[in-house]
Amino acid sequence: MSSNDVEMKEAGTVPVEASAGAGGAAAESAAVAGSAAATSAASVDAGKPVAVPAEAAPAPAEPQKPEPEDHRKTGVSDEVVVEFDHVTKTYHLYKNDKGRLLGVFGVRKPGWFLGDVNANNNLTFKIRKGEAVAFLGRNGAGKSTALKMITGVVYPTEGEVKVNGRVSALLELTAGFDMKLTGRENIALRGQIMGLSNEEIARLEPKVIEFADLGLYIDQPMRTYSSGMKARLGFGFAVGTDPEILVVDEALSVGDKAFKEKCVKRIREIMMDENVTVLFVSHSSSTVREFCSRGIVLDHGTEVFDGPIEEAVAYYETNY
Repeated sequence: MSSNDVEMKEAGTVPVEASAGAGGAAAESAAVAGSAAATSAASVDAGKPVAVPAEAAPAPAEPQKPEPEDHRKTGVSDEVVVEFDHVTKTYHLYKNDKGRLLGVFGVRKPGWFLGDVNANNNLTFKIRKGEAVAFLGRNGAGKSTALKMITGVVYPTEGEVKVNGRVSALLELTAGFDMKLTGRENIALRGQIMGLSNEEIARLEPKVIEFADLGLYIDQPMRTYSSGMKARLGFGFAVGTDPEILVVDEALSVGDKAFKEKCVKRIREIMMDENVTVLFVSHSSSTVREFCSRGIVLDHGTEVFDGPIEEAVAYYETNY
């Protein structure tokens, strides 16, 4: 045994024989790496860290919420389609039917005549073709009365209401129906009341029947319909007539959930038509902001604000 072998054995080490090729190189590299790791560990133990920490990866950006879709119209014509000129609608209130009958002949018997109420008071405004206008106000403010005068259901006591265009109203859905006639016959009846030609009624009928989805009941007398079925037929007729002026009451409730969604979708399609003027009654600020560009606020039948929808909503929410 040589002197070098004796020294290595005393030191507790084992000689590593060099081998030719990659095996020897790999062994030598492993030894070096082990030595480096031992040195690093010793340094850490001595309180002298030498490793440099890597930079932290940037936190992922939070996904941005999409902005609500704006359905408001942009194209408005200069043509005036609705005009109120100092319009007042007065209702005479009576205690009973006898007093009401006498009132027809101008007799107001004390105790039977209760007084007058102005549902609308000196309203004056113009609405142009293509506008989407929201009527805002508390219950009893006169919103529905104003729209009923536009649809021709009631007439003003004073002043003048001018309407230029075909009106379709989602207010009184069953108005104009004869309960003795079938649903199909009532479609023809209401079409004639609106002044549609026979050809227009023939084109309208299948659209109304498809939308109302009454099945075999379409050929049954309407007296056999439930209130929901009557409303479905009325709604189908209203949205199937391709209106030039659409009057919408947001509080309208028709049928089940699926049919309501179908109704809302159809209303939105009509409202986005630039040639259709929309008059919208609502208590929902978010809904009127989505669809309307102008707001008219009523209070006890009197117009208290008329302007851009954002300002109208702010006025309504601040004061009511």
